[in-house]
Amino acid sequence: MTARPGTDRTRPALPLVLASRSPQRRAILEQLGIPFEVRPVEIGEIAEGPAVVAATENARRKALAAASAVPGRAVLGVDTVVTLGTRLYGKPADREEARGTLEALSGRSHRVVSAIALVGTPGLAAPAVAVASESTRVSFRTLDDVLLEWYLAGEEWRERAGAYAIQGRGAALVRRIDGDYLNVVGLPAAALLDLWPGLLGGST
Repeated sequence: MTARPGTDRTRPALPLVLASRSPQRRAILEQLGIPFEVRPVEIGEIAEGPAVVAATENARRKALAAASAVPGRAVLGVDTVVTLGTRLYGKPADREEARGTLEALSGRSHRVVSAIALVGTPGLAAPAVAVASESTRVSFRTLDDVLLEWYLAGEEWRERAGAYAIQGRGAALVRRIDGDYLNVVGLPAAALLDLWPGLLGGST
């Protein structure tokens, strides 16, 4: 779901600023060949309410916080949440919370919602923010104690929305997905490029 369709094909004059320390998001930008630099920020994240609203506001706050430190630069903020019913699952605080999250997701289908926010893109003067979001349906296998303990022992659950990483050992937990795989990893590339096609190159 895009809040502002992107048509500008102007290439960034300077590398995109990524307001995230996520190695997965860095890897996706590298895969696409988009020049960037990392400037992680700390914000008070919204952890309740409609998933799209919460993720979009968190992404917007991240982008604006980073943009305040690098005026005139194009900044990307991203946030990912997992939702089951009306409940949001962010990053677990500890192993016990991670186990509880995975038990809740076991044998069921949930949604992974990622939102992106861009500040400082061509034709969009700060503090205006361009936003988009993507939703992917993920169905989990039924997780028995052996599988849960195996996964939790790997510590991959740390710093992961929903307590799993589909691109790693977490693939063993998933039965199927419907939608954008990279969205589940943490950065919906198609939504980002729809918002700003120029990131892949074009006019300068």
